[in-house]
Amino acid sequence: MQTLTAGQQAPDFTLPDQTNQPVSLSSLLKDNRVLVYFYPKAMTPGCTVQACQLRDSQQNFIKQGVTVLGISTDAPQRLAKFTERDQLNFTLLSDEDHQVADQFGVWGSKKFMGKVYDGLHRVSFLINRDGSIAHVFDKFKTKDHHQVVLDYLDNQ
Repeated sequence: MQTLTAGQQAPDFTLPDQTNQPVSLSSLLKDNRVLVYFYPKAMTPGCTVQACQLRDSQQNFIKQGVTVLGISTDAPQRLAKFTERDQLNFTLLSDEDHQVADQFGVWGSKKFMGKVYDGLHRVSFLINRDGSIAHVFDKFKTKDHHQVVLDYLDNQ
């Protein structure tokens, strides 16, 4: 797994959102920087905590000029349920074939309860309006992810 790093160009992509409408990174970068956060699976405990913290901090991200975008390998229908169940106020994208995750270098070998399998790693990328990666967030607890990103934004 070769994760992209700060200073590199983020690959442009178009993926279906929770309403099955296409969303492209380049269209979002016209207005704001984008926080692309990859998470393993919708509606699981850790991913729910992370998403709800981002939901509750949405106004802070807006003030910083940052659009939040979550990506998992879940189907759009599952993302719709996640959005509705937890009243999420940001876009979730479906990367079912993990092609975008591969491009960002966040798909790879994982270990859980003694089993080794391929899966999505919990990594976030702050992307500048020019498409360059400003910062990679890969060391955080799910409950603190939002604060780690906001602290970084406050100290820029």
